[in-house]
Amino acid sequence: MSKKATERKLAPNEAKAVINRLRISPQKLNLVAGMIRGMSVAHALTQLTFSSKRIADDVKKALQSAIANAENNHNLNVDSLVVKEAYVGKNLVMKRMHTRGRGKSAGILRPFANLTLVLREKEEVEAPKKAAKKPAAKKAPKSTAAKESK
Repeated sequence: MSKKATERKLAPNEAKAVINRLRISPQKLNLVAGMIRGMSVAHALTQLTFSSKRIADDVKKALQSAIANAENNHNLNVDSLVVKEAYVGKNLVMKRMHTRGRGKSAGILRPFANLTLVLREKEEVEAPKKAAKKPAAKKAPKSTAAKESK
């Protein structure tokens, strides 16, 4: 199956960036990608800047690339961009050997991952103005009403 058949078309208000062969396991990369899903790009950049994860710098670079793509290629407003999708895929796995005692060896897997970021420009929609509710009139307590009737 070709790569073009699996990719979806981008909407006119979307931009994306892809990084292939990041030297980290997809599971670890997905933790960082999940951290920025649904955030505005300014907030996501702040989160990635102060993250203690090693891969956060590479994810930040991908996010900055997606922002540049949105601004230069698609003429989108950078201030209204949101991280719509951030998904991770598997790539190749390097297989290495680790020597053990008594002439034995163990396998080591060194996985790589792909990262795809899709940014979307959110439309500024004004909410309809709601009518302010007037506070309801308070009822007199029963004890004072009983005294007045006597």
